[in-house]
Amino acid sequence: MFSLTAVLNKFPGTTTSEFRGQARVVVPAASAWELLRTLKEEYEFDLLSDVTCVDYLNYRDATDRYGMVYNIVRTSDNVRLLVRSFLNDPDPTIPSVTNLWLGADWLEREVYDMFGITFAGHPDHRRILCPDEFVAYPLRKDYPLQGRGERHNFPVLTRREA
Repeated sequence: MFSLTAVLNKFPGTTTSEFRGQARVVVPAASAWELLRTLKEEYEFDLLSDVTCVDYLNYRDATDRYGMVYNIVRTSDNVRLLVRSFLNDPDPTIPSVTNLWLGADWLEREVYDMFGITFAGHPDHRRILCPDEFVAYPLRKDYPLQGRGERHNFPVLTRREA
């Protein structure tokens, strides 16, 4: 039986909360992979629904820059859980969960491409949305809304060329 109290006892430094019936666990980045493995293997959270990131740059009272968010589900009874972990510059890195859920492959690549978060142990750590030549991370809060003028550097494909 899953309980947030059991998670707190097993992983020191972990906090939990609940809002409108949605449970959330905040875990230090160093313990994130082990917590997610435990949730999958011991508590049968068999579906990784989403992996995303939030940039808290200039956000009121934020002490960390990036918030990783893992949305996992136990499909047998539709219990959902948000697992959050926080990272900071200059090297925002967290272990990959592709060895737990194969579906994390493209989700982690998207977070890498848009935010620059490195997933240690990822089997195919490369951009998925932006061209390989692109050097910035467009969903970071310090990226200009109009871009940095890099669009003219990339080839324009037309239907005839594609």
